[in-house]
Amino acid sequence: MLRDQIPSDRLSEFLCYLACNDSNGQGDRIPPLAELSTELGLSVASLREQLEVAKAMGLVEARPRTGIRKLPYTFRPAVVQSLNYGLVVSPEAFKNYSDLRNHIEAAYWSQAVQSLNESDHAELRNLIVRAREKLHGQPVQIPHAEHRALHLSIYKRLNNPFVTGLLEAYWEVYEAFGLNVYSDLEYHVRVWDYHARMVEAICNRNVTVGYEALMEHMDLIFQREKKPVNQAFE
Repeated sequence: MLRDQIPSDRLSEFLCYLACNDSNGQGDRIPPLAELSTELGLSVASLREQLEVAKAMGLVEARPRTGIRKLPYTFRPAVVQSLNYGLVVSPEAFKNYSDLRNHIEAAYWSQAVQSLNESDHAELRNLIVRAREKLHGQPVQIPHAEHRALHLSIYKRLNNPFVTGLLEAYWEVYEAFGLNVYSDLEYHVRVWDYHARMVEAICNRNVTVGYEALMEHMDLIFQREKKPVNQAFE
């Protein structure tokens, strides 16, 4: 059995069970802990601890009426947990993670935009319209949801849960770090001008022009005035 081939110091018994039991595809119900305790030879208390880890990693959900269910694999929850801890230890860590995110988007740009279809193009153009309506409305609204959706939509067809998870985690940290607050209207208009250039290039299948707009857009985040460290988690 594959489970018996995995060293015990790499996966807990419960995580190994999730990964190696073919009868439990994503969305399938997991047996109650009392039943698993007998099957795996572990105490219920030990399994409960391991279950909490699996829940924090986004691998399972546990509800009173439906029981324990296996979820589709995603890298995001584990990254977010670690990032949140890292930012409490050192808020300046966000700059390093932001740099990593920039390199990921740059490295996967060509592959990502070439995988998008006409429906995706229409979705991106719609995000541009919605964002500009917010910026020019009364009162002005920050199009943060559109900002997040735009970037994640560009990379959604990569079929790579690790790239997707790292990018999704960035936006959760972005919100927690306080960068989704209003700075000035001119700044936000400039950001969305770059976004519009990126989207038009994507729709025209011009990978290079879109990449150049992406690089110029990323530089803007470092031009913003940073909040004092003691205000970062208000």
